[in-house]
Amino acid sequence: MTAAEPTTDGSYRDRIVAVEPGGNEFIAEADRHGRPSQLLWTWASPNLEFATIFLGVLAVSYFGMTFWQAVAGIVVGAGLGAVAHFFLSARGPQLGVPQMVIGRLSFGYRGNAVPSTLMAITAGVGWFATNSISAAFALATLFGIAPVWALVLVVIVQTALAFFGHNLVQAFERWAFPVLAVIFAITAVVIMSKADLGAPAVEGGVGGIGGFLLTVGATFGYVAGWTPYAADFSRYLPSTVSPVRTGLLAASGLFLASSVLAIVGAASVTIVTNASSDNPADVFTSSLPGALAAATLLAIAIGAVAANAINVYSAGMAFVTTGVKLPVHIARATATVFFGIAGFLVAWWALADAAASYEAFLLLIAYWVGPWLGVVFADQYLRRGQRVDGFLYDHSYSNWPGLLSFLIGLVVSFLLFCNQELFVGFVVRAVPDLGDIGFFVGFLLAAGSYLVLCRAKIAAERVPA
Repeated sequence: MTAAEPTTDGSYRDRIVAVEPGGNEFIAEADRHGRPSQLLWTWASPNLEFATIFLGVLAVSYFGMTFWQAVAGIVVGAGLGAVAHFFLSARGPQLGVPQMVIGRLSFGYRGNAVPSTLMAITAGVGWFATNSISAAFALATLFGIAPVWALVLVVIVQTALAFFGHNLVQAFERWAFPVLAVIFAITAVVIMSKADLGAPAVEGGVGGIGGFLLTVGATFGYVAGWTPYAADFSRYLPSTVSPVRTGLLAASGLFLASSVLAIVGAASVTIVTNASSDNPADVFTSSLPGALAAATLLAIAIGAVAANAINVYSAGMAFVTTGVKLPVHIARATATVFFGIAGFLVAWWALADAAASYEAFLLLIAYWVGPWLGVVFADQYLRRGQRVDGFLYDHSYSNWPGLLSFLIGLVVSFLLFCNQELFVGFVVRAVPDLGDIGFFVGFLLAAGSYLVLCRAKIAAERVPA
């Protein structure tokens, strides 16, 4: 059995200051607009922020990498994440639905609620809180106000952007891009000119191959953490656009912004300063001239808003895709408000110890995103040349072996290869130098399981394109 796709009615199209109607419907051709080039800043702007900088700080300060070792790990991790983003963004114009709706092919209508819920929590609460805190600290330092009031301001702005929806979010990313690019480019030049790029590794870090793999894993977790959103921002493009160009521009914006800014973060650790603060943004800007430090703090806040507008928008989309019943016309917008409030409460609670769990959070993202990508790519491979539209909104469609494959990859990789403060996997206990390779193992196990368990099922369902 297959089901017809619910579609948009053509009333939204390219209106910017209008609440995007509906939830996760197929985007009708009458609502399609834009060009693949817009994806360059759509994915660059949200990564020109302090969370990206802190990736490099982690690599040098905590993982025990030298600057050049950190660069290698960052480029590998960001590159792997960007490649995944390429393939998922490329499908958006063709299928015209959000990324988590496409996931119903891999997990079935009901089984897809598991990764959709994980994605909604990760984006709408975890990332929303993380980025809101960095923006709040930056504004608090810049204007001399209490962090909690800066947090309230930031949350209101980014939730409002996401509430209005796709077109306003895209417009904000476009407007923010030149501001962020210019400020961070100048900041990067100053930081790199002062950095000691040949400095030895920090004592007490992980070091060695373990530290390198942690750097790769944390960077991959950050960059690949955007992949469950990929089609959300390419689905409004006309179905006639080039899939290759669409994927390439989305992946390029993501890779360039995340890798360059993380490298700047790694370099900043090698600068000797007298800064002593619980505010990591303060420490990062302490070596900058006064006016540039102020501009950089402002850019940190704008970048966080750019990231969270996307986070809370796609969290609302994922929440709707779990099957929760909400008023149809404002389903996504309603869910957006919910996550804005939830993210604010978590951020408020975490203000006192902002950076303590960032490393763990990045790697925890990779633990579930790795197996999720394995299942999604294996499904895409098995369905090549096949029509899939009839399955996406069919409530009776099931693919429980897909969910089983995901859980196999997730559970086995976590139990054997997790390397966290609260739990160390059994293999890592025996071979500590492994660092944390759970994301690689999870991807391979989930993909391999799916190819074995689902090949016959998908072949039997085949509908020629």
